[in-house]
Amino acid sequence: MQNGVISNWNEEKGFGFITSKSGGKTVFTHISDYSKNHHKPFKGLEVQYIIGRDSKGRMCAVKVIPLNGHKKSSTHIRRKYLPMILLLSFTSITIFVFNRHLIPLSLIALYLAMSIITFIMYAKDKSAAQSNAWRTPESTLHTLSLLGGWPGATIAQSFLRHKSQKVSFKVAHWIMVIVNCGALYWLITPQGSF
Repeated sequence: MQNGVISNWNEEKGFGFITSKSGGKTVFTHISDYSKNHHKPFKGLEVQYIIGRDSKGRMCAVKVIPLNGHKKSSTHIRRKYLPMILLLSFTSITIFVFNRHLIPLSLIALYLAMSIITFIMYAKDKSAAQSNAWRTPESTLHTLSLLGGWPGATIAQSFLRHKSQKVSFKVAHWIMVIVNCGALYWLITPQGSF
């Protein structure tokens, strides 16, 4: 383990650089290598870390942990898992509506397929962000959510910690969720009935 200070942090992109207390070059670190049990990193935060390698063999800081507290409160942890509770509620309601013969099985299959595709696209985009490769446009990720992939997007944001920091992206994501759920509700009304 080495000790250092986060000398630069890009909150929007989720990466930064750590300067070792023993001197030498700064080392790159990504939010995915930062402790999930602590609050978000910031410039000037003292941390402990291990030198590792990314997918291209470049040196980077992994297992980054703040030196002095900075732990998340139980309220913060509950807020993080609120989207998962909403997702479980949506799943329960969808199964209930299906059992009442208001939506076909093909619609549930569509949600499942789109969620898997969307999750894969988030994972691919996170990998591209870490290796400075071609990124998936945010509009594509939002379109996938709108077309029924938002459960997969929600899981990806919570567990991959990708696209979970940028406020404008999160707002647009939840707008897509509301529009999609509104369309689903319309489909079970007499006007939009299957």
